Amino acid sequence: MSFKLHGFPRSTCTRRVAHIARERNIPYEVIPVDPSKGEHKQPAHLQHQPFGQVPYIVQEDGFELYESRAIARYLATIGSGPELIPTEPRARAKFEQAASIEYAHFDSLASGIAVEKLFKPMRGLATNEERVKELVPSLESKLDAYEVILSKQKYLAGDEVTLADLFHLPYGSVVIESLKLINLETRPNVQRWWNDISSRPAWQAVKNGA
Repeated sequence: MSFKLHGFPRSTCTRRVAHIARERNIPYEVIPVDPSKGEHKQPAHLQHQPFGQVPYIVQEDGFELYESRAIARYLATIGSGPELIPTEPRARAKFEQAASIEYAHFDSLASGIAVEKLFKPMRGLATNEERVKELVPSLESKLDAYEVILSKQKYLAGDEVTLADLFHLPYGSVVIESLKLINLETRPNVQRWWNDISSRPAWQAVKNGA
């Protein structure tokens, strides 16, 4: 059940996988891949992840998987711990709806902000501040819709936490906590939800690195 996690320990997607592994009590070993040295574009890496991204996992029996959300969904079905993907049909449908919300309405905006304000400077590139001025209000508008949803239920898919909530943590921690570009004080239900999911011990264990 254990696996090797090939990725950059501080990358958002590598930490997404490590977080769910810890939620499900699945042991793993990080095999570092350094993007700054171009290791993710080398033939040895591309044999396992043809898009040249991180992470990918390899289990003891040779089973391999890439794409962080796919890996997380897989890990949620093995190990032991909180049930993060509902099985009852209507609860599963609500989960899929919530997962679509995260991917369509949160990730592209939050990751775009992270690219401009964090990743570009790390590579010595200039931030496009005009782009940031577009992305931040767009994300805040989406969070206004989150406020409506979370005023009626504890989590995005209902009253039980799911992967759809936890998928927000890697980029949410960047834009909300590190960059402090999103103010949650005017959205008390989003603030309550964020405090809840971001304080989970499994996330705190990988927050600064897988």
